[in-house]
Amino acid sequence: MISVKNVLIVLAVAFSAYLAARGLWWTAPVPQPLVVVTTLGLYLATTWLCIFWEPASVRSAPHPVLADVPAPAHPDDAAPSATDGFRGPVPLPVAAQILALACAVIVPSAISLGVGEASRTAPFATWYLGGIGALMTVVMVRRRPWTAWAGIVMLAIASSVWMGPLNALALGLVGSIVWVTCAQLLVFSMDRAARDTSRLTRLQRAATGWQTSQVVRQRERRVQVQKALAVAGPVLTRTVARNGVLSDSDRLEARIAEGRLRDEMRGPRLLDDEVRAELERARRRGANVTVLDEGGLDDVDDATLAVIRAQLAEALRAASSERLYIRTSPDEHVAVTVVGRSPSVGAPSDEDSVDLWREIPHPGRV
Repeated sequence: MISVKNVLIVLAVAFSAYLAARGLWWTAPVPQPLVVVTTLGLYLATTWLCIFWEPASVRSAPHPVLADVPAPAHPDDAAPSATDGFRGPVPLPVAAQILALACAVIVPSAISLGVGEASRTAPFATWYLGGIGALMTVVMVRRRPWTAWAGIVMLAIASSVWMGPLNALALGLVGSIVWVTCAQLLVFSMDRAARDTSRLTRLQRAATGWQTSQVVRQRERRVQVQKALAVAGPVLTRTVARNGVLSDSDRLEARIAEGRLRDEMRGPRLLDDEVRAELERARRRGANVTVLDEGGLDDVDDATLAVIRAQLAEALRAASSERLYIRTSPDEHVAVTVVGRSPSVGAPSDEDSVDLWREIPHPGRV
């Protein structure tokens, strides 16, 4: 599979191999060729190890979303960047960092000794300026900025000692510094883009959820309007047809229709056919019934609701109070409270006594 990551890996391998190959293109006698070749092998092994080494534990572990991960206390401990469908470079293991720093110390000195004093500024001897710069660029991309900059400092010191500061700057040290700087800026920009992408993804999901909830609410309102028309439509039709002159039975039907509408709006999760029938029976005998669902049953499944409704219907069936108050309860053990009040014998007409108190428990929470 061709991806940006695979392309960058191929380019890094090819470029490091090209820089090492320059070290074998000798245009003058080399006093210690074995040292030069061994150093080239060390450089290539270290660079390719830094490119490819990804611990199995890191590969198998899920990568967190950058926006959800707290900022690390140390830049070298930065978490790998990952968003939906995006995976950034993972941090370089400590062993590879040590090898990279060792390479930054050993390679300049070994090459300078191997080629001899007369050839230390020749192209086949100065390749390490770009080579170590490329290695530290890889280390930077692998999220180890302190290690990368430490390697650049070691390269600058060693090259200045062996060929002089001006020659080092003129022959490639500046380019290595620029590469590492650009790599750090690139990683920073990539992580920022990943965080922005993650944030936008969450915002998009929130907007989609809000839009879905609005559609559901609109559908619920349409259903409520249809129920209202079904309940109140016949009563309103008779009222208009008789010019508002209603019989006692028509007035009773109007009061029952009003009660049904209030029940459907205030406590829909408390209602089923059996509960509706008991509420209508209580109203027909003259009781004043109030139904309120204040959110206590929002997380209750249908099977549990069926049990609660059956107990509510049973409580209403046995009630004889003139005023009935049915409310959901905020208590975690009580689902619904049914309170009945009736005028006390011998008491003033505006004083009622409680003659019914029924608490319907949550099934399984008692």
